[in-house]
Amino acid sequence: MAVENDLAPPMTREVGSGRGSAPLSERLNSVLRHDLPASIVVFLVALPLSLGIAVASGAPIAAGLIAAVVGGIVAGALGGSPLQVSGPAAGLTVVVAESINQFGWRVTSFIVVAAGVLQILFGLSRIARAALAVAPVVVHAMLAGIGITIALQQIHVLLGGSSHSSAWNNIIELPGQLLNLHGGDAFVGAVVIVVMLTWRYVPEKLRKVPGPLVAVVVGTVLAMVLPTGAERIVLSGSLFDAIALPRIPDGGWSSIAMTVLTIALIASVESLLSAVAVDKMQTGPRTNFDRELVGQGSANVLSGLLGGLPVTGVIVRSATNVQAGARSRASAVLHGLWILLFSVALVGLVEQIPKAALAGLLIVIGIQLVKVGHIKLARRTGDLLVYAVTVLGVVFLNLLEGVVIGLVLAFALLLWRVVRVAIVAKPIPGSQRWLVAIDGSCTFLALPKLSAEFAKVPAGADVTVEMTVDFLDHAAFEAIEEWVRQQESSGGTVDFVEIGSAKMADATAGPPARGFGRAVWDDILGPWRRDEPHPDPVTAGVAAYHRSHAHVVRPHLDELRDRQDPDSFFLTCADSRIVPNVITSSGPGDLFTVRNVGNLVPALGDPSVDAALVFALEELNVRSIVVCGHSACGAMAALHSGADAGPEIGTWLAHARPSLDRYHRGHPVARAAAAAGFGPVDQLSMVNVAVQLENLQRHPAVRKAVAERGVTVSGLFFDIASARVVEVTVDGVAHIDDTAPELV
Repeated sequence: MAVENDLAPPMTREVGSGRGSAPLSERLNSVLRHDLPASIVVFLVALPLSLGIAVASGAPIAAGLIAAVVGGIVAGALGGSPLQVSGPAAGLTVVVAESINQFGWRVTSFIVVAAGVLQILFGLSRIARAALAVAPVVVHAMLAGIGITIALQQIHVLLGGSSHSSAWNNIIELPGQLLNLHGGDAFVGAVVIVVMLTWRYVPEKLRKVPGPLVAVVVGTVLAMVLPTGAERIVLSGSLFDAIALPRIPDGGWSSIAMTVLTIALIASVESLLSAVAVDKMQTGPRTNFDRELVGQGSANVLSGLLGGLPVTGVIVRSATNVQAGARSRASAVLHGLWILLFSVALVGLVEQIPKAALAGLLIVIGIQLVKVGHIKLARRTGDLLVYAVTVLGVVFLNLLEGVVIGLVLAFALLLWRVVRVAIVAKPIPGSQRWLVAIDGSCTFLALPKLSAEFAKVPAGADVTVEMTVDFLDHAAFEAIEEWVRQQESSGGTVDFVEIGSAKMADATAGPPARGFGRAVWDDILGPWRRDEPHPDPVTAGVAAYHRSHAHVVRPHLDELRDRQDPDSFFLTCADSRIVPNVITSSGPGDLFTVRNVGNLVPALGDPSVDAALVFALEELNVRSIVVCGHSACGAMAALHSGADAGPEIGTWLAHARPSLDRYHRGHPVARAAAAAGFGPVDQLSMVNVAVQLENLQRHPAVRKAVAERGVTVSGLFFDIASARVVEVTVDGVAHIDDTAPELV
């Protein structure tokens, strides 16, 4: 069996990006075959959404179309996510509606320009990834709150009325609106909702036509054919007639600045999260987050200057773009051109769309922003309170206050989870000693708990303090020190076992710093530090063992004090770099280990190896036998080179001559090792393991144990350079599956 090589799949190059060696004709062919059809599909999805978002925001209808055109062309061409599609988004409807209500439309356009400039500065400052540090539960809850707000607003429009200024007013006025509903509007809106909700169940060929487009077309046709009297959209001239420069505000700059910051942050976070989602859906180039913010900011500057809504990356359009087969940013740009062409040439069609149809569309979109999967995830991760509070804040206060409250609550919950510490004081069974276990981050916040647990320990008692601590501040250190002084002054003793990375001895050396788990593993598994010479490193190592993990090992050893029951007879080389318990994740009592130079089982017998083998099989009843060789083995190197190793070593290595002969005759293990890239000495080491397995299988005691108890015989090879272990059989080598279940 040959060792398999893990080959990473090549990344798909972005066609048309200007990188690579693809000729112009090939890139143009890809655009025509893949991006052009995808752009038409995205256009059909984006058109009704852009109109609906403009209606929901209280902005001019043309503002949604302008934002869709600019988002597609400018953000598509300049952004850092090749397959992301940008335009007006439902996530900003609430804040835009509030801005229009407070400042007016033209000042809101100025705010959009300023937010775009701020986004460009974010991108140039290379802080885009910092926006991803927002807790996902807050983002999910923000979108859910926006969706609920949109649905509450638009249900009044669907019933033939108009939305109110707040969610609470929309709720309390709903009964009155139901008593005075306009039947034609309600009918058209209900049909749109039904089409939207059932479109997923139609045959797959029909589903290629976007559901939102079908729903709006059906609603429009019904309004034209039937005498519904439904109110229609009104456009004042063509798209170019709607272009209007923003107006600089006369005052209220603090409120203006806050709105600018809100739009910039929400648009940035939503765009970046959408880009991350798009990256997960395709194998092409990853997003350049800083460039994406520059592209989004540039689009917002132009959209605001032309009188358009704010622009952001939209996951609905982007996902449609990927699923439709887009290969490059050409698809997003082309979709913007199609919206521009439609808005100029077919503006009369837009004016036939009933407002109730767009209201039905927006109600479904709003409801779909409340995702059951997000609620279940928040419940599973213990963040349901954050989710609920953020949703309520967004719906009943405003977007900014709701998000800020959610972030503060999420941070408080995070702080509680990170800095909390488990402290337990209890007597050790069968002993006069007490154990005080401190696990976690030990700060001044833990002082009440420390005091309460210390009070349980009788004065004068002998105590072991087990500290698995990754952070220890001065306040906690002083509290522990003071308690130790009191305990010792009353006749008791206190011993410290410090398993964690934060040590008592370091607490006064400087400002407190968090220790990291890697340092603990380095201390336990790493060799003695050569840069810190010690006159007696063995004694120093024993002292470190006593201070740290002796306390952890003691209970396991206590169970084994009268007997041993190892699972495996483990024969390996005497090389100091091989640590059997480390490479097998085993502990005391698991391995009956025998070591010699070259991990040999002499065919003619050796008293030392035979005695250990027979004792392990017949007295300890081990269930497996393992032979483990390793790379860069000095014994195999001497054997391979034929150099004189001296009479003692030479006599011993004579037992390995059969391994050398089999290697020279082309043993299958050697061929498999060579194919995997191992050098000659390592190939010989693997062949030697295979030969020792054959020697063991001929041993009378082993044959008896295999026949009677099903004892297994297996081989391993430890590659020191990669710290990986390879399985060796009598005729090949193989990787060991890392997904095997862990031993508990």
